[in-house]
Amino acid sequence: MTPQATGPANGTTVPRSAGFVGLGLMGAPMAANLLKAGWSVTAWNRSTAAVDAFVRLGGARVKNVAALRDEPVIIFMLPDLSFIEEASAGLLAEWRLAPPRPGTLVVVMSSVSPVGVKAFGLAVAEASGGNATVLDAPVSGGTAGAVDGTLAIMAGGPAEHFERLRPVLEAMGTMVRRLGELGSGSLAKACNQLIVGTTTAALAEAAELAERSGMEVESLFEVLSGGLAASRVLEFVGPRLAAKDYAPTGPAKFMHKDLSFVLASAAAAGATVPMATAAVALYGELKDQGLGDLDLAVVRQTIANLSAAGADTAAVPGTAARTTATAQETTP
Repeated sequence: MTPQATGPANGTTVPRSAGFVGLGLMGAPMAANLLKAGWSVTAWNRSTAAVDAFVRLGGARVKNVAALRDEPVIIFMLPDLSFIEEASAGLLAEWRLAPPRPGTLVVVMSSVSPVGVKAFGLAVAEASGGNATVLDAPVSGGTAGAVDGTLAIMAGGPAEHFERLRPVLEAMGTMVRRLGELGSGSLAKACNQLIVGTTTAALAEAAELAERSGMEVESLFEVLSGGLAASRVLEFVGPRLAAKDYAPTGPAKFMHKDLSFVLASAAAAGATVPMATAAVALYGELKDQGLGDLDLAVVRQTIANLSAAGADTAAVPGTAARTTATAQETTP
């Protein structure tokens, strides 16, 4: 008999069994933590090596995502919504032929568009005959948080389904909150990325300014950590910025994508976001320089390259054109 997980709010249960799609830098340790918590997890990943490693931990595999059709919970951890839509196409086709059990939960844990995930929710509801519900539950905490099971998880979706899902999320994170209906989790993650992206960029600017002025960056960051400028971003990204260590813990190009969601959400809400606008331009420049696959800390190299080229330090070249194009691309 399959063990059950109880939702604390209403006493409903879901079998302790889940499908997991995407065993990348974040997904692999997240799925592993589900196994450690006693869940039966069946995974699919585009490359087989990651699945082989997962099976050695006690997980199971399927040949395609459609084979997960009867799982009570199906988690997606892929780079963007377009990847999720592509990977789930066969699954939705299966559900159109024979709907899944009522109460099936589809969980988008990637950083995706708050607007786009709502449309995906409608597509899943239509394909499943209303038997499957999408919740968005993006994460923050990096690969270290994914490995340690200490992620912050920002969820959106119906309250009763969130409570049923809570045991799954708590196996992967220590801060689990529902922010509202579907799309709210993705908006919260966009706000998180606004803070992380702009703070990292500010620290990178400070590091370059300090070093070019003859100051030791490590000493600067040490004294900053004792004052009001102290932050988790400084704690975790500061050492990489100081050491110019750009080995990827997560590709920097994804920050540009996430900040683009901020611009689209701000346009929909009628909010002005000057910091996000400037950051989109800067991380767009980072991608233009061919640095997008390196760690987020490589934004320091972007700033160094601009400095070496004699760029105006008050603005990134092409800011207006780039942010206008980004807003047009991300606004439905």
